[in-house]
Amino acid sequence: MTKPQLTLYLAAPRGFCAGVDRAIKIVEMALAKWGAPVFVRHEIVHNKYVVDDLRAKGAVFVEELEECPDDRPVIFSAHGVPKSVPAEAAKRDMLYVDATCPLVSKVHIEAERHHASGLQIIMIGHAGHPETVGTMGQLPEGEVLLVETPADVAALNVRDPAGLAFVTQTTLSVDDTIDIVAALQKRFPAIKGPHKEDICYATTNRQEAVKAMAHKADAMLVVGAPNSSNSRRLVEVGTRAGCSYSQLVQRATDIDWRALEGIRSIGITAGASAPEVLVDEVIAALQARYDVTMVEIETAKENVEFKVPRVLRETA
Repeated sequence: MTKPQLTLYLAAPRGFCAGVDRAIKIVEMALAKWGAPVFVRHEIVHNKYVVDDLRAKGAVFVEELEECPDDRPVIFSAHGVPKSVPAEAAKRDMLYVDATCPLVSKVHIEAERHHASGLQIIMIGHAGHPETVGTMGQLPEGEVLLVETPADVAALNVRDPAGLAFVTQTTLSVDDTIDIVAALQKRFPAIKGPHKEDICYATTNRQEAVKAMAHKADAMLVVGAPNSSNSRRLVEVGTRAGCSYSQLVQRATDIDWRALEGIRSIGITAGASAPEVLVDEVIAALQARYDVTMVEIETAKENVEFKVPRVLRETA
């Protein structure tokens, strides 16, 4: 039986970013240096495949520091942690390694710098997301106010309208953030913004690649986890950019084939915490059902690399 024809648009860049790559490497190097178990506070990155793989190698994932013994190394996830977490680890004399993405750390430093200048901070982010919790936890309670939508800006109760600065969660939709920043600047004309865009290069690049292929594809599959902010934003960006059907899939087994009936072209991308092996798996599943022609849509080249902490680079 002849397979139906399918054009497969493959977004580039896609998948792992430098911060995720570094965080995974930190766990693997910690296991090599200190042996198992190594404890990790929160999922190191938001991807079940990655977490399960590290768990099989000896990593133990916990939600809170109190679940960790004092005598084993603990790693803080790529999303960052409130200041109280390393302070508690130091108090317990624990060996800890911070895998916070350097671009998230940049936002932390920015918030602290503005706070030191006497400014109150407004954070654009998602309530409850580990990165938002970590950034807000860099400063005393009440010093960082959270907004998720332009409507939240209208309801803000600030200490001094002339003494404000804003920071942004690194994994948001670029387009959504523009609207919120515009609302902030309209209501608080004196508000100070970041010296350089807080939304990370990888988030921006992956969203731009999706926009470039969205109008070409009948449907789009985003490989990523449901708790991955940047992956969920890619689904939204694809829909807004003109793709009539966008679906988030963790694995090829999650593909809703009935929703794809009659389509002739599919776009594929992956969130910044999704490994390429899962993209390959989705492509293989499509090739099993269709006669596939692959077309890469490249909008940027990435060559960013972040060093792992010195404690792991030093030999035992």
